[in-house]
Amino acid sequence: MNTFNQFNLPKSLQKALDELGFETPTPIQEKSFSVILSGRDVMGIAQTGTGKTLAYLLPILKQWKFSETLSPKVVIIVPVRELVVQVVEEIEKLTKYMSVRSLGVYGGVNINTQKNSIYEGVDIIVGTPGRIMDLALDNVLKFDAVQKLVIDEFDEILNLGFRVQLVSILSMMREKRQNILFSATMTEEVDELIDDYFNFPEEVSLSPSGTPLEQIEQKAIHAPNFLTKINLLKHYLNEDETMTRLIVFVNSKRLVDFVLEQLEEDFPEQFGAIHSNKTQNYRLNTLEAFQKSELRGLVTTDIMARGLDISDVTHVVNLQLPEISEQYIHRIGRTGRADKNGVAWSFISPKEEELQLEIEELMDYEIPIYEIPDEVEIEVKKLEFEKDRVKMKKSVKRAEVERGAAFHEKKDKNKKVNLGGPGKRNPKKSAPRNRAVERKRAAKRKRG
Repeated sequence: MNTFNQFNLPKSLQKALDELGFETPTPIQEKSFSVILSGRDVMGIAQTGTGKTLAYLLPILKQWKFSETLSPKVVIIVPVRELVVQVVEEIEKLTKYMSVRSLGVYGGVNINTQKNSIYEGVDIIVGTPGRIMDLALDNVLKFDAVQKLVIDEFDEILNLGFRVQLVSILSMMREKRQNILFSATMTEEVDELIDDYFNFPEEVSLSPSGTPLEQIEQKAIHAPNFLTKINLLKHYLNEDETMTRLIVFVNSKRLVDFVLEQLEEDFPEQFGAIHSNKTQNYRLNTLEAFQKSELRGLVTTDIMARGLDISDVTHVVNLQLPEISEQYIHRIGRTGRADKNGVAWSFISPKEEELQLEIEELMDYEIPIYEIPDEVEIEVKKLEFEKDRVKMKKSVKRAEVERGAAFHEKKDKNKKVNLGGPGKRNPKKSAPRNRAVERKRAAKRKRG
């Protein structure tokens, strides 16, 4: 059996690793260690929950040499604040017996405090793209000493709309550095940035992004509406004794708050909510309470689906399927981690059945469907977002309904046929681009 001893880590690093109880490296840690150690650019493709953080930290810290420079030698960019905090904690644990100064920077807190910390000197800086760019533009954070750039959850950073910030940071850095990139998926946008800014990184791939995680039992129930889904969730919380630590996913911040309100009625103070409208302190405190098992579960959006390492999650519940199929993989990957089994429930409405098929096609796996238990009340009421939009009938012109005595026919000279402009007279010259445009033009012709 392989152990971390095969990496020949410095005694100070190995001692910290032993104290953390880590004995066997994960496949991505084994595959990427020597490649990162070589100094070449690396592109790691691995699903969430595979140990990516240690995969890049261990080879970086193995080569660590003390330096008196105040500017960071390593910059690590991650998509969300919670992941910044988590990575900094990992660095601090691993460098317990080393002389390494680490700092996490992110929005939502006083930037001046972070500036003062940078002025005092930092070796490894971990941050979100926006805050790192702000500090660099203020000429506080300098990249002149950077030897290694790590971009973790590369695809998610781009999905969240941080491309401009990322490009700005890359353009400010010196070319002579090692780039270590990790991503769960390879998108066109990821490929494009790699071609523009990195030197043919060697790919270290663990598994295709669409492969279902083997340690997770996937289950689904078809439910007619969202309130029935809430009833299903409450039923299993009451009946399933193994559902001790769970994450509940929905697709909007408003629904996070609504679901939390519903759960509070039956399970007071057992759940917390995390989404981007919550304050930074609230989010971190809620996450910490969940980590310490002070909360039974979290209700959240996809902000919690990537990167974060939350231990011993027994269940993931999708009250809504994600609109992007691959996000399903990241969601259910919150459970079944560190060689432990997990369960992923999905409650699927009629409108989501097409999404279900897309997810199953991606995974090449058919999710087993279960019946709604007899005890669960099936609701009739639909929430506002579930209701079909009623199309208003166009009002019929009064003249078309009734032509009374006051109506006079137009004179012959005014009975011109409305040709509808040049596009109507010569369709080849200016044909409507789509049906929506065609409908608008038709309505305009009627009004004319």
